[in-house]
Amino acid sequence: MMDDPLTVGPEISSKLVGKAQGIYASASQSGIGFLMVLNFAFMEGKYNGSNLSVLGRNPILSPVREMPIVGGSGVFRFAREYARAKTHAIDFPTGGSVVEYNVYIFHY
Repeated sequence: MMDDPLTVGPEISSKLVGKAQGIYASASQSGIGFLMVLNFAFMEGKYNGSNLSVLGRNPILSPVREMPIVGGSGVFRFAREYARAKTHAIDFPTGGSVVEYNVYIFHY
């Protein structure tokens, strides 16, 4: 389970704009790959109260990963396209990480 801060930048002092909430589970017998069920829940600005939903495989050791956007709510109703994830920092002993997501979407 995750309920992580969604910020503008990677710094701890970066502005909080929402939460990254969802579930990830190990989904690979070789290497490290997760099944991600993730919602970007926005709490600021014109996207306040809107969500984007991601569902896909995340091979976290790859430099850049692509996962599908499968929907959304509010401003992002009927959203489709993809999210690209890139690990900015990772701390293997604690399991903590900072991941940059660039999201490309079509919505109504």
